[in-house]
Amino acid sequence: MDRPPAMFIADSLGLDFLNSVATPVDTPVDWIDDGDGLIDWLSQAKLVPTEELDALKARARPGELDKVAGQARDLREWFRSFVLGHAGRPLSAKALHELGPLNSTLERDEAFLQIASRHGEDGLALQRMRRWRSPESLLLPIGEALAKFVCEEDFTNVKACEGHNCTMLFADHTRRRARRWCSMAICGNRAKQAAHRSRLKNRQ
Repeated sequence: MDRPPAMFIADSLGLDFLNSVATPVDTPVDWIDDGDGLIDWLSQAKLVPTEELDALKARARPGELDKVAGQARDLREWFRSFVLGHAGRPLSAKALHELGPLNSTLERDEAFLQIASRHGEDGLALQRMRRWRSPESLLLPIGEALAKFVCEEDFTNVKACEGHNCTMLFADHTRRRARRWCSMAICGNRAKQAAHRSRLKNRQ
């Protein structure tokens, strides 16, 4: 299936994952509607090294990646209801009892630290690595991005795009918290055109 490139406009990878199903320009798109879509989205999000994605794809049994994509969609819809339920106000510790599905994903991780050379410069650095043993491990970096969002983002900054029919969410990090659109190039521009047409109509 031909999908447009995934959109990373939320200023937060956790919300970008929620936006992996969206209606940016009147037509709904699900970037992870099958296993190939999940692989492509993870690659574009730079959440999994390309060589690991290629290796997992080569090893996967028929239908295995599609099944994991289904699990990713379930996680996405669970997290969407969590975010929408708490958006617009600070997240308190009371929300912890709702986060069981996310903690269950995170506890399957096989991450470890390793000393490696610094990219492009002399010296050594501590790098976090992960064992990608099965297609299910593709859910781990997603879970990590969601967990970082929960613990580091101010939920009062979470907003829905005001564009007509648009379903995108974003974190408003502008200085005055005045962001209204997922993207000025898409919804912002369409709103400006609609306002201009309205003004012309009113003058007639």
